[in-house]
Amino acid sequence: MNKYKAVIGLEMHCEMKSKTKVFSNALNNYSEIPNVNVSPIDMAFPGILPRINKECVKKALMASIILNCKQPEYLEFDRKNYYYPDLPKGYQITQMHSPIGVSGKITIDCNGYEKEVLIHDIHLEEDAASLDHYDDATLIDYNRCGVPLLELVTEPCFSNADEAIAFLETIKRIYQYCDISEADTRKGQIRCDVNVSIMDENSTTLGTKVEMKNVNSFSNIYDCINYEIKRQSELKASGRYDEVIQETRRYDEESGTTIRMREKVEAIDYKYFIEPNIPKYKINKDWLEKIKLAIPMLPKERKEKYINEYKLSEYDANIIIKEKDYADYFEETVQIGADAKSAANWLIVNIIGYLSKNDETLKDFYLKPQMLQEIISAQNSGQISSKQAKEIFIKCLEEKKHPKEFMNKENAQISDKDKISEIITVILENNPEQITAYKNGKTNLFDYFVGQVMKETKGKANPVITKEILKNKLDN
Repeated sequence: MNKYKAVIGLEMHCEMKSKTKVFSNALNNYSEIPNVNVSPIDMAFPGILPRINKECVKKALMASIILNCKQPEYLEFDRKNYYYPDLPKGYQITQMHSPIGVSGKITIDCNGYEKEVLIHDIHLEEDAASLDHYDDATLIDYNRCGVPLLELVTEPCFSNADEAIAFLETIKRIYQYCDISEADTRKGQIRCDVNVSIMDENSTTLGTKVEMKNVNSFSNIYDCINYEIKRQSELKASGRYDEVIQETRRYDEESGTTIRMREKVEAIDYKYFIEPNIPKYKINKDWLEKIKLAIPMLPKERKEKYINEYKLSEYDANIIIKEKDYADYFEETVQIGADAKSAANWLIVNIIGYLSKNDETLKDFYLKPQMLQEIISAQNSGQISSKQAKEIFIKCLEEKKHPKEFMNKENAQISDKDKISEIITVILENNPEQITAYKNGKTNLFDYFVGQVMKETKGKANPVITKEILKNKLDN
């Protein structure tokens, strides 16, 4: 097969976090009960007038600044006209002529190399309602109608699915860290339109662009891109590239294929014009500066801090910054006195594993950073062993009790060198044959002696001190 290269562009739609919807006072809350978060504005009742949500504008501008976009002098909106059952007004309020940000760029990490992604624009708009399809009917749920939506459009600058997913993961984290969005794919808060074309490896002419509409998970986006590259490449290799037309397709999760929906609709078909019911607002430069100063430490900056200041490995740092809740929990634990490497290890190995196994989030997690810090400090000071620390961790979660309730004199680790030395002396006196065998080269008996000490102390002897004293006595 001839060699081809893919060219991929993304249109990422993300529901924003705010108390109310973007143009009405209806609650902007996720609900599985249909049609509870609606207002006459969302339902397009006669005489309704939209009113812009300032908090959404502020968050959209923050995203625009982070992505190094150019912000407009005036905030204005457009009408995108089309008919569909989930669009009660018959048009969508969006931004076509003057987006909240244009001509941006951001550098992402992908499989060990850096990739610069060019941003065409980012704009604020309202979401449509959702359709629930049944065997004999289709019902409309207006809860999503009017939800603030931030749409991010990239230039066609990705060459494979890995780069596309790395970009989406980066933007998702930025939105979460800045409280712009929960960006929860399980709640349908992120959807993507994926544009794919292929071209000869040495060509500079873009191939025919095919759009996959509303792909709703990162794993589906990954599979969708790879399938479409394969489909178009096979058609081109067989001399049937004329069958690749500018069209809109959908990704079918069950079959893992893309299915044709319609020919691609051009912008002119939407008959965009300025939204007459929302006044044009001048964006104050002082306000922009305040928004810029309010940007928190972003995931990439936190990663650099964890590696350079806390001396974590890049692998551990990447896991911690993956979710804002992980990073916040880790930082709070360190700030109240826990050793950074110990805190990272507990979070990655024990806590994230527990959350995954029990389908919990850190918001519901009983063991708060202060409690974890106490367990870490007790272990690092020798008060309890690593085994005891893990046992206390589990008991705290099972019984919903504070770690201190399980750290008493009876289960405290023995770290007194003189006491451990006395115990070892008695054990060695009672095992002369094993000592002889050890000195004759049967060095695996060392573990036998350690086991005897642990048996005698009911597992409470400090293992590091035990091994150190035992080795000295055996060697001498």
